[in-house]
Amino acid sequence: MEKIDILDSVCVRLEDKVQDAISCIEKNVKKVAVVVGEDYHLEGIITDGDIRRFFLEKKDFSLPIKELLEQKKKGPYPSPLRASSQASKEELRKIMEENMIRHIPLVDEKNRICQLITLREVSQSSSPRAIIMAGGYGKRLHPLTQNLPKPMLPVGDRPLIEHTIENLKLAGIHHVYISTHYMPEKIKEHFGNGEEHDINLRYITEESPLGTAGAIRLLEESEEPLLVINGDILTKLDYDTMLRHHQENKAALTVAVKKYDFKVPYGVVESEGFLVKGLVEKPSLSFFVNAGIYLLSPKSLQYIPKEKRFDMTELIEKLLEEKCSVHSFPIVEYWLDIGKHSDYEQAQNDARDGKLERKQVSKKDDHKNT
Repeated sequence: MEKIDILDSVCVRLEDKVQDAISCIEKNVKKVAVVVGEDYHLEGIITDGDIRRFFLEKKDFSLPIKELLEQKKKGPYPSPLRASSQASKEELRKIMEENMIRHIPLVDEKNRICQLITLREVSQSSSPRAIIMAGGYGKRLHPLTQNLPKPMLPVGDRPLIEHTIENLKLAGIHHVYISTHYMPEKIKEHFGNGEEHDINLRYITEESPLGTAGAIRLLEESEEPLLVINGDILTKLDYDTMLRHHQENKAALTVAVKKYDFKVPYGVVESEGFLVKGLVEKPSLSFFVNAGIYLLSPKSLQYIPKEKRFDMTELIEKLLEEKCSVHSFPIVEYWLDIGKHSDYEQAQNDARDGKLERKQVSKKDDHKNT
């Protein structure tokens, strides 16, 4: 086959492990792994969503890919949707939109993969707006934040908030707001209108602190989803994938979550009243915690009061009370909340080790993988 060298960047083998599929998805611009057998015979498709569902069930990423494909057989697409290599762009767009999928492999008459097409390549889709909440005082990081707002603390060779802005730009999000309160001039002096960073940057000034959601009501109305990010977050989260998850589930709000493991340093006694039933020695507990990143549909904004302090947790509780759809989106990529000095030290170490870098992908690069 002529395109084997190019397709290798998006292909994994049946005998590979789930971790290999994760590495493949992270490295290629299509954000999908195509499972192939002998002679590039199409066996399956592994998407970012498949990985996150696998993760939610606390599966072991060292398991073979075959097990993940077996799990997929219980879903709506037990075998991968595919199209002829001769299909037109309109035919491909229709198939993907009707089936709510983002990728489709093109195969020849022997079911060998020839090409992988994404929905973005055959249709025009709008990107959400984003707002970075950067108005906090950062008191737990004193004295570092005595003369500098926390989002402007240097991480590697650039301010913390600049990492967030660059990752938004990589996701195709170019309309960004920054909500400020503490030392807003430091942020404005550095970024200006965003022209030097190839984004359209605007500022929302909180005269008094409005919490993690209150400033959102200061934005003009829009029919587009709104991505909300806490200003003290470092992450390589794929925002485009989160947006697709949000839209496919018709969610009022989607909250990114991160798995957090806590090891109890003592033996835990299980009992009923005074009767001991068992003993578990130093168990490890796992939770999904709020990662400080949210996607809001326009209808969810009506529940945020105007000119009043209001936190995102209050909005989530209100939406649940109103029986609105709230979804979680597990982060499997790098994520760090810089809340205290040890977190800041970790961020500096990660920057030195290259863990914060993301590849700049151009449209030309995207076509090279087709």
